[in-house]
Amino acid sequence: MQTLYRRLLRLMPRLGVEVTDLAPGAALVSRSTARYSVTGADKSTWIVRRTKNGAADDTGGGSAVRLGESGAVLLMDGAAREDERRLQLAAAEYLCTQHVAAMLDLYGVNCVFDVGANTGQYARRLRRLGYRGRIVSFEPAPETFARLEQAAASDPDWRVYPCALGREDTAAALHTGWKTMNSLLAPSDYGKDRYGRFATSDTAQIPVRRLDGIMDEALEGLAGPRPFLKMDTQGYDLEVFAGAGERIAEFVGLQSEVAVLRLYEGSPPMAEAIAAYETGGFGITGMYPVTREATTGRVIEFDCVMMRADAAPTP
Repeated sequence: MQTLYRRLLRLMPRLGVEVTDLAPGAALVSRSTARYSVTGADKSTWIVRRTKNGAADDTGGGSAVRLGESGAVLLMDGAAREDERRLQLAAAEYLCTQHVAAMLDLYGVNCVFDVGANTGQYARRLRRLGYRGRIVSFEPAPETFARLEQAAASDPDWRVYPCALGREDTAAALHTGWKTMNSLLAPSDYGKDRYGRFATSDTAQIPVRRLDGIMDEALEGLAGPRPFLKMDTQGYDLEVFAGAGERIAEFVGLQSEVAVLRLYEGSPPMAEAIAAYETGGFGITGMYPVTREATTGRVIEFDCVMMRADAAPTP
């Protein structure tokens, strides 16, 4: 989805059409009322055009599939149709980000705690989706934090902290050199079999803080705080959650990466993590696959979005 599409992308909203890349050869087009179809101009370009009947289009080696009565169309070329796993995961990521943005808006969230921020991908995505509230990001790996700090420098309401969050205030050894998979936990045997990057690692001593000890500073200046907790800490999410103590009741929602097949030693199974979140007053609003085994199709991890129903706005 490059070249001509990139040039046309800025014009699409004027026609009421939005085009979102999912993966090479696949995209999602959304429009609430008008009819349209797509033509594959070449292997990396889609041309969106209006039609009279809104029928699926198979010209140019591409296809357009209507997604029920949603007013959206899934665009695919032959390669995208053949790579089912890649397409499914890309679609799940898109649906998850759209759902989170909708929940932040519905619940009036004005502060997102971005725990395990890496270089700020999650925060930048929220901004692209229209979230304008405060973001507070935590990233303990020194080199990665430097890139996060640079990403946030031009955003006055995006704060960054060079630490991990956990059950207690302490110092710990972080396994580094695993790119987006750096963790305070060692890899499991299953993780070692799946990812070659786990074969070697360096460690860095990093500070760990409790969430409840940093909340006042993070929420300072907000009238009527409505925080949301996003956790992506490579097996350490439940420790972050525990570090909120009784103040977890102040959060209107959360997002956690929960594992069906554990990549890290000591990480909780999915059922244990979800049970703890439910005990804390949160209910599931969405589950989206993050990774799947190519050979078996089994889901390894889900992004689980949960909200506190009693915090929802009154109709």
